[in-house]
Amino acid sequence: MKYEKTRNYKDEEFRRLTGVKRSTFNKMIGILEEAEKQKKARGGKPNVLPMEERLLMTLEYLREYGTYFHIASSYGISESSCYRNIKWIEDTLIKCPTFALPGRKA
Repeated sequence: MKYEKTRNYKDEEFRRLTGVKRSTFNKMIGILEEAEKQKKARGGKPNVLPMEERLLMTLEYLREYGTYFHIASSYGISESSCYRNIKWIEDTLIKCPTFALPGRKA
């Protein structure tokens, strides 16, 4: 859906839209897909949106600070599902050493 449109964007347009470079976006996707494999190994309901859409949704939330209701309606999911997805992606990326911020003493 929305991610398919961004494939045609130039690298600069993609960065302006999401706030990250395309290479960083692809690194994030790799980390999130690996974490989702570990999470789904225990079972669970499959997600409606593909990982690219969920990450794009999270970056849109972080960039624009729209309400969960507004973002959820533009992606065709419920508000609570939007919140859960964004929260999981944020927590997963923060745990990864590649995207973790250094401590105060660094």
